[in-house]
Parts: sequence; C-alpha cells; structure tokens
Amino acid sequence: MMRKKKITQLIVCFSVVFSVAWAGASFPKDGLLHRDTSVNVIDVDTKRQLLVDDYLVERLSGGAERRLHRPVPQEIVIEHDEPWEGSYCNNHSIFKDGNMYRMYYASVHYNVQEGKVIDDEHGFFLCYAESDDGIHWRKPHLGLFEFEGSKNNNIVLTEDETSGVRVAASSAAVFIDENPDATADAKYKAVIASYTEIGGVPRGAMVFKSADAIHWFPMSKSPVFSGGSFDSQNVGFWDAGSQLYRAYWRYMAGEDKIRSIRTATSPDFVNWDNYHDLRYVNSPEEHLYNNVIKSYYRAPDVIVGFPIRYIERPWSVAMEALPELDHRRLRSSSVERFGTALTEGLFMTSRDGVTFNRWNEAFLPPGIERPGTWNYGHQFIGWTMVETTSALYNELNELSFYAVEGNWTGHSTSLRRYTLRLDGFVSINAPLSGGELLTKPMVFGGDELQLNYSSAAAGGILVELLDEDGNPIPGYSQADSDPIFGDTICRIARWRGSADLTPLIGKVVQVRFILADADLYSFKFDRNEVRDNQK
Repeated sequence: MMRKKKITQLIVCFSVVFSVAWAGASFPKDGLLHRDTSVNVIDVDTKRQLLVDDYLVERLSGGAERRLHRPVPQEIVIEHDEPWEGSYCNNHSIFKDGNMYRMYYASVHYNVQEGKVIDDEHGFFLCYAESDDGIHWRKPHLGLFEFEGSKNNNIVLTEDETSGVRVAASSAAVFIDENPDATADAKYKAVIASYTEIGGVPRGAMVFKSADAIHWFPMSKSPVFSGGSFDSQNVGFWDAGSQLYRAYWRYMAGEDKIRSIRTATSPDFVNWDNYHDLRYVNSPEEHLYNNVIKSYYRAPDVIVGFPIRYIERPWSVAMEALPELDHRRLRSSSVERFGTALTEGLFMTSRDGVTFNRWNEAFLPPGIERPGTWNYGHQFIGWTMVETTSALYNELNELSFYAVEGNWTGHSTSLRRYTLRLDGFVSINAPLSGGELLTKPMVFGGDELQLNYSSAAAGGILVELLDEDGNPIPGYSQADSDPIFGDTICRIARWRGSADLTPLIGKVVQVRFILADADLYSFKFDRNEVRDNQK
C-alpha cells in the first residue's frame, strides 16, 4: 500500500510540473486540430523517421523549434606521419565491414617555402588503415608498392598506370557496395578522378572494383562521367531508397566559379545519366568543397551530406590572431588564399538526391583555437560517419565522425574523432514552457512507437494520437499518455501502461508530441516480436 501511494505521488508531481511548464502555451484546449485534408497520407510503415526537415511535420507550435546539434570533439585517432604520408592528408573514406572498420585516405605532402608551395616531395598516394573499434587504427604493411626502396607501407594505389589507366589516386572515395546484386569481385567499389595526362588536371571520374578491399581494378578504360572539376573527393554509393547508384562531384558554377555540387545516377555503376546540379532550400550560394554525401544507414530514405564550406577572409586583426601566424603568412606569400582561406563542415539532407535542405550554420565549426586549426583544409570531414561504442557507456553506441587538422604545417596530418548520438543531427526542441510537434497524416505498420529523445528531469514528452478528423483517439489521448522523461535512443510510448498499437495499424493517424525541456530526434513504429508471437 505504501509503495502504491508513493507511485501515485510521483505521477501527481510530474503532472503538476507539466501543467506549470505549459500553462502559458497556446495549444488547442479540446485537442481538435482541424488538419488540412488536402495533405497526402504518408506511409511510414516501420521505417525510422528523422526530424531533419518538414517531410513529416505539419506544424510546430508553442516554443517548439528545429535545432541543429554539433558533434563533440574526442581524441586524435591517427597521425599521418610516415615518410610517404605528409602535411596534407585528407579525402578520408571510412566504413564498417563486418567486425572491422576500414579507412582510405590521400597521402600528400606540401612543403612551403617563401613564395612557393611544393607538392612533389613524393607522389600522391591512396593509403589504407583498419581498426577493430573505429578508434584505434593500424597501418598494415601491404607490400604492394615500393617507396624509397621498400614495400613495407600501407599504400594501396598510386598515380602510376594501373591496369592500363592513370588516375588521381589521392581523390578516391571507397565504399562497400550494399547492392544485394553486387558480384563478389566487386564487393568494394571506388570513384577516382582520372587524368588526361599524369600531372595534368583531372577531367572525369573512373570507377574501380575490388574483391578484397586491397587490390583494385578499373571497371572501364575511360571516365564514366565528366563535366566538372574533379580535383577533390568525388563520391558514389548504392542508394537503397531509389535502387540506383548515386554519384556526387564538384563543378565550378557561373562566371564567379562557385565551387558547387553535381549529381547523376546509374543502374550498374558504369553507365550514368539523370544529371543535375544540386538545388538548395533557403540557402545562399557559397563555395562547397568535398560534398560527403551518402544515404543515412539507419533511415535509408534520407540522404545526408556534410559539405565543406570554403570561405576566403581578408587579412585583419582577427585573422592575425588565429593560430600559427608566421606559417599563415608564409603560405600567403605563395598564394594569398592559402593563408587566409578557412573551412568548416555543414549539414544537409535530401529525399530525392537533388534538392537539399542545408543548414547555413556550421555543423562542425573550427572550434577552440589551437595549433593546426583554423586553416585551409581544417575540418574536412571524412566520408562518412560510422557507428562506434561509446567510451563512456559501453552498452551504448554513437556516431563517430572524423575530421582533419594540422594541415600545411610540419610533416604530418592529424585525424580527430567527433561523436554524436544516433540520429542526433537535428531535433525538435521545446523549452520548459512547452512546445508541440504535430505530424502530417500517416499510416504505420508497427504495433509500438519508439522514441529517440532526451529531456531534463523536470521536462518530458506526452504523445497523443489523432484520427482522420483531428480528434484524440480514445485510449491514446494526451490524458491517457504516460509521461516520458529521461535520455535514451529507444523508449516505447505507452498510454495508461499499454504500448499496443495493433488496433491502429493501417489507419490514418496524426501524432501529436507535446514537449517540455526536451528534444525529440527520431521515432519509429516497430513490431514487438513477443506481442506478434502471441497473436
């Protein structure tokens, strides 16, 4: 009896917090929301739904707003400090392959002298590293190519002739092909810029294949797509959402030569069509370097990109206060922008691969000033994120991003890891005074609703389900909703203790999330296997 009394007191206390927090919020009192009946019904089935755009959002009200989240800096995971590496190692490709993580990267060294930048100290190579956890990396001696009389290195490709073609090996973007029809000899694929002549300007892109991720062979004898500037990392991947391969590369737009992004699709990775220049929603024209675009593996209907914003700022007191001023001036003695250009990572998403919603605020800004930062090439994000185990909480996984620092100076380049919660790019956030997200009409295929969210101790989320006319569904109203508070990537919503949504499967509903000092990152209608087995 005493335990029951305490539980009742807790529920009453939480309800009081909610009513006080939302006393000033202008929400409909009767739950009747009068939806726009012209809106098409979206079938979400059991797919995870991110809240990165307006695809599912009919209305945000009260204090609710969409909020961009930035990755948290962690440790330096690898130093590119071997004699065949150097001061400008970038264009990283990172992916998980079973229990192993694989990494490929450009091996480049720039030697800066007064009035000149020298990039021919050694060749431009593609190097390889691997890891068991995505944090601790090793450089295996592959024995493939000779450097200074020895094959004890991790060089996987050079710019010398390979199978009859010459490519800009340092531009490669490598991935594991998730196409279920991919053949064993092409389990791994790569997009690599091709030269008209060695040492010339790349004029197109070749595609390569590999059975073991180490030995590479061209899939054609000439570029498979052109029409752009290929002197940066150009990517390609299998898009499960469209059942096509997608490629993204750089081109220079207009008379001002704005660094921009172009795309095409292919059924077989060799024959490409459907060419488009990317379009953006409410974003200004600005220079975008490496595009870092790929489908998000936890929600394949969403294509995410982390393009690198490039900006040239004039010499000023602020510029002179940035790290390594002497070397910055030395670089500018060759070409001014080599000392004054700055780079940082952005975030954008698309549902069709062509039109993107791009956040204009930085996703990965340069951060606190320290040696090796705030320069041209800093924060070039590797292509792309991987899932790793949290260092703080061994039972939790998180997203790891990798970004370059230490460019230009010295004889090496560092790669720093950054972390973000799963699905944690953007949330719907509301202050303690309250806010609300109302989804568009949808049908779903799961029998329970899972939330990825976080809240303050005094905050939380209530979930209400509405019928086709915008009325609360009996048993699933705000009054029936069990308060949800805490911080987890998967919590099941309940109404008076029950999570069962079986009666609503296939019916048109809207979901009303009522938040106070909370962030909602994603949700998913999933199937409860135990409940399914009991039917």
